[in-house]
Amino acid sequence: MRTVQASEAKTHFSRLLDAVEQGETIQITRHGQIIATLAPGQDDLRQRASEAVARIRKAGRRRGRISAVEILSARDEGRKR
Repeated sequence: MRTVQASEAKTHFSRLLDAVEQGETIQITRHGQIIATLAPGQDDLRQRASEAVARIRKAGRRRGRISAVEILSARDEGRKR
């Protein structure tokens, strides 16, 4: 989770929205106090999770077994590293 000052958030708001769209959560502070949190919408998170589960199930039907690497890959897809 990244923290930015309100003045920086005002200046770079579109960049912050791009980061949130990619799954990042950003806290906005004023004088050291958290005043807001930008986070991906819950519907988006649920949709991405449902899509990951569907891919895991599809892989299981295709091969009969799912490797740990495939599960971790599906879990980590879209996360910032």
